[in-house]
Amino acid sequence: MTNTPDSTSNVAEYTVSEISGALKRTVEDAFGHVRVRGEISGYRGPHSSGHAYFSLKDDKARIEAVIWRGSMSRLRFLPEEGMEVIATGKLTTYPGSSKYQIVIEQMEPAGAGALMALLEERKRKLAAEGLFDPAAKQLLPYMPRVIGVVTSPTGAVIRDIIHRITDRFPVHVIVWPVRVQGETCGPEVAAAVNGFNALAPDGPLPRPDVLIVARGGGSLEDLWGFNDEIVVRAVAASDIPVISAVGHETDWTLIDLAADRRAPTPTGAAEMAVPVKADLQATVASLAARLSSGMSRYLGQRRQTQRALSRALPSADQLLALPRRRFDEAAARLGRALQANTQKKRASFDGHARQLSPRLLQRRIIERRRHAETMANRLPRCLEAFLRERRSRFSGPAGRLSPEPIRRHAERARHMLVQLERRGDQAVALVLERRKRRSGELERLMRTLSYESVLERGFAVVFDASGNPVKQAASIHSGDALALRFRDGDVQAVATGGARPEGGSQPKPKAQPKPAKASGDQGSLF
Repeated sequence: MTNTPDSTSNVAEYTVSEISGALKRTVEDAFGHVRVRGEISGYRGPHSSGHAYFSLKDDKARIEAVIWRGSMSRLRFLPEEGMEVIATGKLTTYPGSSKYQIVIEQMEPAGAGALMALLEERKRKLAAEGLFDPAAKQLLPYMPRVIGVVTSPTGAVIRDIIHRITDRFPVHVIVWPVRVQGETCGPEVAAAVNGFNALAPDGPLPRPDVLIVARGGGSLEDLWGFNDEIVVRAVAASDIPVISAVGHETDWTLIDLAADRRAPTPTGAAEMAVPVKADLQATVASLAARLSSGMSRYLGQRRQTQRALSRALPSADQLLALPRRRFDEAAARLGRALQANTQKKRASFDGHARQLSPRLLQRRIIERRRHAETMANRLPRCLEAFLRERRSRFSGPAGRLSPEPIRRHAERARHMLVQLERRGDQAVALVLERRKRRSGELERLMRTLSYESVLERGFAVVFDASGNPVKQAASIHSGDALALRFRDGDVQAVATGGARPEGGSQPKPKAQPKPAKASGDQGSLF
């Protein structure tokens, strides 16, 4: 709060930030803890930051509301558009937009009637998605080897289930501990169902064949976690059959509609999951006796049939008599057939031997020699005919190679060469002209940028004793020999003092005779 010194009024003036801060403190002090009943409006789910922004309204007014991420995770249910709730929190202001709002820390539905209305609305929504469709439900395995139980590990429910399973048919039971009441009940039960489904069939922890989700009885608020949408979706999507045993016979939740079977009590769920071992043993014994009796009758009938068929079969001597006779006859013919075959082969050999006489071979050699001489006599004539054919094929292209076409082609090439030579001379002259013009431009630029052109305008260049140009006054000391170059010549000089600091005053030198001034009145500096 500030006052303008020259103001004519004694009314205090506030800045915008001061008045906004004062209003914020006033509202928070007066309404630090309030309970507001209203209908949720404009809810679009949590923001990417985890906070939720919406409004609470009734038939006459509207107030902005916000739930921070930490409070959002502790709510027992998710807010929904149009839901009537009772919100507990504090009022505050938002100076950035001159609005007031309620920061909600806790929120609950406005009475059991609202819970039932919310439950019915959620039931209609999930039923429309087909999560309660009876056609999608799975059959329970008749004799499961592993049973998964999702419940509290400290309650009486798990003891009743294990006791009942042990009495009926002892199998391996895996318990996934969860909270069955409170704000985290729904997410924990959904995580347990999804976790059992994620187990590998051949992993170190056996995958259950059936799941039991169990809890004792309670009020609607106590069982509200099993009406959570995330639980219903997890149970409906489970690949493992699920038995719902939440509450007593008169209690019902949405998980009962999504599960594959509903049990009236947790003990009833155990009875549904496994059969009675004694009854199975009695049934197996009865079936084993029937099987033994049936096999005895079957074997007796087959034995009688086999004896009857064996009497109708012929003996071994009768079956082998005909093959034995054919074998004896073949053995008797074998000796004669070998002799006949030997004589036939000898006669064939003699016939081939007669064809291999020296006289016959000599006659064949004479015939081959005569054929070779005939071919040698025909070879010169064939060569002459081949050469005549090649000469006639070559004479056609040779006629087209007369001197006149060659002369014309050479004349065209000479004319093209002359044109190319003239164009080359023109290109060289053009390039030389461009280079000469560029050289003149660079020479003028060099003269313009040279320090000699600066000297023409009345300036001078300072050189030290070594002939190097002096660029800074700080490099000159008292007594240094210097040379000053002007446009028309150089002047020698001696420094009488160091460099003067920039912006400072130089101490006055002692009175000395003034040296002769150099050209350009530059000697007064030294």
